[in-house]
Amino acid sequence: MPLDEAGALHAYAVTGIGEIHPGDDLARQLADALGPPGSSTLRDGDVVVVTQKIVSKAEGRLVPLDHEDLDAKVALVEREALRVLRRRGELRITETAHGFVCANAGIDLSNVGDGWAALLPVDPDRSARRIRGALGRLLSVSVGVVISDTFGRTWRNGVTDVAIGCAGIAAVVDLRGSRDATGRELVATQVCVADEVAAAAEIVMGKDRSVPAAVVRGVPAEWRRDGSVRDEIIRRPADDLFR
Repeated sequence: MPLDEAGALHAYAVTGIGEIHPGDDLARQLADALGPPGSSTLRDGDVVVVTQKIVSKAEGRLVPLDHEDLDAKVALVEREALRVLRRRGELRITETAHGFVCANAGIDLSNVGDGWAALLPVDPDRSARRIRGALGRLLSVSVGVVISDTFGRTWRNGVTDVAIGCAGIAAVVDLRGSRDATGRELVATQVCVADEVAAAAEIVMGKDRSVPAAVVRGVPAEWRRDGSVRDEIIRRPADDLFR
């Protein structure tokens, strides 16, 4: 069976990014890792996927927290949550101010220094726009940017990466009104392509390799537009059967 290279999607880990600290120019560090203008490995139409952790670090979204103090951890989670949906021991399933429904308000204790916790970026879509604009200026390329984070899924074991912010790439592609392979009209199909790109990138970044960014190449040209996780992916309460 021949393989269709024209329909291929490639994901590449971005290595060489050092430890990120509050106030660091994250786009500059990404650009340095990707190579200088004119010989950068980045191409027009690529999508750069960046983990929430390094975005939060660069934006100073770190707060002191004793990792052994469970009461302090729970208090921080409830402070960051817009709404607590479920409680079990120290675990909270929460809705954040962004509209995300996730464990413990997205607060992360891994890959941060002892005595610190990483909060979600205040506005991940805005963060993605800033990184995209800076990469365009630094490397003279037009790319998409996705900020990814690891979420669990209701009624499914395991975690996967999803998009919490995006720029220059659609968050959702609406196929309603088009036809499937049999000619049947699609009436409900909306594909969350930003989440799919985030998950593809995570395969090459991994959870234990200290690789905080990846490049996904080969996304369809029609996906390249202004996008927003907040505006396209977050479901309105009126449309949600579980709220």
